[in-house]
Amino acid sequence: MTEDPGELSPREATHRFLTRRATEDTESSINTYYYRLKLWFAWCEEQGIEHVSDLTGWSFEQYEVHRASQKNAPSTLHNDMDTLKVLVEYLEQIEAVDDGLAEKVHVPHVSLAERSRETKLDTDDAARLLKFFRNNEMLYGTRKHAFLELAWHTGARLGGIRALDVRDYSSENQTAEFVHRPNSGTPLKNKTKGERIVGLRGEVCDVLDAYIRSHRDDTKDDHKRQPLFTTYLGRPGLNTIRVMSYVVTQPCIYGDCPHGYDKNVCEFRARNHSSKCPSSRSPHHIRTGSITWHRDCGVPAEVTAKRVNASLEVIQQYYDKATKREELENRRRPHLRKLSVEEI
Repeated sequence: MTEDPGELSPREATHRFLTRRATEDTESSINTYYYRLKLWFAWCEEQGIEHVSDLTGWSFEQYEVHRASQKNAPSTLHNDMDTLKVLVEYLEQIEAVDDGLAEKVHVPHVSLAERSRETKLDTDDAARLLKFFRNNEMLYGTRKHAFLELAWHTGARLGGIRALDVRDYSSENQTAEFVHRPNSGTPLKNKTKGERIVGLRGEVCDVLDAYIRSHRDDTKDDHKRQPLFTTYLGRPGLNTIRVMSYVVTQPCIYGDCPHGYDKNVCEFRARNHSSKCPSSRSPHHIRTGSITWHRDCGVPAEVTAKRVNASLEVIQQYYDKATKREELENRRRPHLRKLSVEEI
């Protein structure tokens, strides 16, 4: 190990940075940082930049141009450069680079509209999917059905759904409790601040009861816990649940393909290609659609925020995707009855 931090390679510096951040951030966040920064240190190695002390403003300018040339979305470039800037700020702190170098990392401005993703599972599509599963004797209470019911009705994050144990669900009380358990492999994004008890409707509990009774694999994870959602090996990985989300939200499940494909031979029906279906949705998209649905149903923003574990500001900026027309019809028009002159 070098005694001069300036002699660290970009790769070594990245790993030290991530090790430091691991005490403050979730595993999911660390993985995101690594994905962004591995592109950077790989580029540095291609350019022959051996030590972080060799970095200059020109280096960062060249890297930004390189990333921009790859036709990335504006928000992707923004996030890449923002994470790189945080890394360089860390290098300043450990005196591996000169003070002020981080200011030379340009983070392109991205408008709120560009940063806020518009994609979501639409309410009408969610309703069709849920009705299809509820009315299909063969599919009722399967893992896919139970996942979709819980994800849509709670608006929970992927990590939160994966973290649930059987003990966290109460059929009697009609609740699901999200608990931060980092020492046994299931941290919540906001740690203990993400812990909450969420109420469930009776019909959702009926589905979960059927799943636990007839379709759940009776297995334990590596920490001897009983996951709510399982595979025959134990607790599913994040990607397993993500793929399940893509598969279960394809509209050809309940009807014809809206894109003109023959669903009997469509390659998107295969698990490893399901994310390529134009209509399939990730757990994040289900969460976004669920939050919009909560608001359209008249659930106050403050209540929705606590239910889905997000701040009011974040909900308004990033998750609540009602169109202007939807806001009028579902939220403001119902109040028009209060404005009758006849009732004055």
